[in-house]
Amino acid sequence: MSFINTAWAMGNAGQASGQGGGIAAFAPLILMFAIFYFLLIRPQQKKAKEHKAMLDGLKKGDAIVTSGGLYGTVVEAKDEVLTVDLGSTTVKVGRQFISGLVSAPAPKEKKKGKEEKQAEK
Repeated sequence: MSFINTAWAMGNAGQASGQGGGIAAFAPLILMFAIFYFLLIRPQQKKAKEHKAMLDGLKKGDAIVTSGGLYGTVVEAKDEVLTVDLGSTTVKVGRQFISGLVSAPAPKEKKKGKEEKQAEK
């Protein structure tokens, strides 16, 4: 008889500790989702939105780099196809294959001659 009483006592103790679980059981999952959202999902969406805006804003004369690593200048921009000048050749590239804009290099200052240096003094 004492065995059955002990079993009931253990059963009640186990149920008492699990009853307070409701929202507390989901709290770690909610916290993990919030961390993933702010560290992974949100920045990725922001970058994709910026890239789409850049692709929509491409125009003639923009210096670009393709996803294949080719650097060129946009010669003609149609709906989904860009004609790109690569220097010695011209190719057609789909908009989705443009990785980004290339900032123009800073103009080099030409070396000053003796006459120019003396004129400044």
